[in-house]
Amino acid sequence: MSEPPSSYKWIALSNTTLGVLMVMINQSIVLIALPDVFRGIHLNPLDPGNTGYLLWMMMGFMVVTAVLVVTFGRLGDMFGRVRMYNMGFAVFSVCSILLSVTWLEGSAGALWLIGWRIVQGIGGALLFANSTAILTDAFPSHQRGTALGINSIAGITGAFLGLVIGGVLAPVSWKAIFLVSVPFGVFGTIWAFVKLRDNGVRRPARMDWWGNATFAVGLIVLLVGITYGIQPYGTSVMGWTNPWVIAALAGGVALLALFAWIETRVAEPLFRLSLFRSRAFLAGNIASLLTALGRGGLQFMLIIWLQGIWLPLHGYSFEETPLWAGIYMIPLTIGFLLSAPVSGWLSDRFGPRNFTVGGAIITAASFFALMALPTDFNYGVFALLILINGVGSGLFASPNRAEIMNSVPAESRGVGAGMTATFQNSSMVLSIGVFFSLMVAGLSHSLPAAMHDELVRQGVPDATAQGIAHLPPIAVLFAAFLGYNPFRELLGGVLGRLPDGGSRLTSKEFFPHLIAGPFHQGLVIAFWFAVAACLVAAVASVLTGPLRRGHRAAPHESLGSELAAVAGEAGIAVNELVVPDEDFDARRAGADNTPG
Repeated sequence: MSEPPSSYKWIALSNTTLGVLMVMINQSIVLIALPDVFRGIHLNPLDPGNTGYLLWMMMGFMVVTAVLVVTFGRLGDMFGRVRMYNMGFAVFSVCSILLSVTWLEGSAGALWLIGWRIVQGIGGALLFANSTAILTDAFPSHQRGTALGINSIAGITGAFLGLVIGGVLAPVSWKAIFLVSVPFGVFGTIWAFVKLRDNGVRRPARMDWWGNATFAVGLIVLLVGITYGIQPYGTSVMGWTNPWVIAALAGGVALLALFAWIETRVAEPLFRLSLFRSRAFLAGNIASLLTALGRGGLQFMLIIWLQGIWLPLHGYSFEETPLWAGIYMIPLTIGFLLSAPVSGWLSDRFGPRNFTVGGAIITAASFFALMALPTDFNYGVFALLILINGVGSGLFASPNRAEIMNSVPAESRGVGAGMTATFQNSSMVLSIGVFFSLMVAGLSHSLPAAMHDELVRQGVPDATAQGIAHLPPIAVLFAAFLGYNPFRELLGGVLGRLPDGGSRLTSKEFFPHLIAGPFHQGLVIAFWFAVAACLVAAVASVLTGPLRRGHRAAPHESLGSELAAVAGEAGIAVNELVVPDEDFDARRAGADNTPG
């Protein structure tokens, strides 16, 4: 294998960073533009019959990406990571165009958008599964933390830029939000085709069809069950008692258990379970999954806190809150941007464990401190706490990714990166299910009675107040998240018959004061879950340990020797689990002196 020019690694970093930036802008721009999208196709997302469309617009991309990243990582190992990555750019770009040209309305329009978002998720999976592996191939081990830190910055920056761009473009034309990705995609596709090269170890193998089938179907069924579990069922505020949800959860777990059994029986498995023999890979992925579980859904909770309570109380109209919630969350982004590259650079020199453990503990401490804030908080304190949260997340992210990828043999980097991405993306969907469930459980105890009594006090007929009070709390959360004035949507024609024309009920203060107490109860429960997840992640990070005692990366090593070194170190890490160091070193020395 010829060594690429020294500038190639920066070409690989800039191109993969562009891909991550494009995908993350697309994800957040769709979230903030959902009210304008549904108004554009003339569909009310708060109607109980339309909740499924709303959920799939939010989560369909994440579900399909979580399911496919491992398969595409494996295909990258077999047929070339750059080839799969280029295909991802092209698919993503084509879907962006098709999303912007819909002429359908109502349910048909929603299904068109959901369908192409799911296909776009295939492009996202191709990019996610292979970008980390391409970076790992291009950079020597002593620079990977820095490279992955810069790549992580693109992700968090894209998420923020998407909120701002979406807030500006969506009121003008909701179709324009999908066209934003097209210039990035076209340029990135051409640039990747011309400049990127496959420097990784390609490993010909047979496709594990049974493994692919059981994994894909099992994970899809499980994630769909979680998605519908947070929707109402019958008289229940959530769907966890729905027989179909129970069957989906049980069936998904059973299929994934069957998948794990199959992987131990086939010669070329989709999931290389042998990678989990490496303590760094196993513990690093556990820590990554738990921190993603703690952060993912909670970001939705913070946004709902801002949009549903704090911003209206401080003079912002409900329609303005999605954009301003993104702006007021800037300290979280700044914290990540400050710490991620620094921690990546320092971990390359001093090892990753102190940074992963410290980052997880700092994140847990910030969640614990947020519990003490009142719902109508002082913004300076809130900004400081989410800044600290961002710093903790940034300290953890880059060293954790570098630690995981450094533990993977060169020929398995695509599938290793895909496995890690699967855990992270699946945990995002699971996190949303967990946090919305905890929040709805908290709201359902006290919100219905408080809502009924206050509506009657404002002159709403008792029967109408009863009907609104017994609406699923998830509808209230979605209303706040989408930037709707909840009682203007819920009361409709009743407002005109009230003594004041409903001005009190639709004011900026009524809904925030009504929901503040019940919301905070649910929020505290969610925060405790996030604290627990981050602390367990810190313990898992302690257990990663170095790949080999006394290991130091060479300051200048060729790509070929670096790949061989990483592959050898991964094998040593596996053997260290069962062989004492002294015996193993003696055996290795003997092997080195054997002729031939």
